[in-house]
Amino acid sequence: MKFNLKFNDIDEERNLKDDYSIKNLFDDLSVSGQTIVAKQNGELAVEESLINDGDTIQLIQIIYGG
Repeated sequence: MKFNLKFNDIDEERNLKDDYSIKNLFDDLSVSGQTIVAKQNGELAVEESLINDGDTIQLIQIIYGG
């Protein structure tokens, strides 16, 4: 079972662990849900969302400015 990850320069297929969530992915990448938004198959996803076989997960950096 695998999923696709798109984040910055990363565009790769990753092995999927059992009960693997967006939060687990954030932890593995050492990123924070306060600065990253996740899209799962084109739809916004919360950290508790489980990643399924064949999903595409896109992580988008939130940019703050003034």
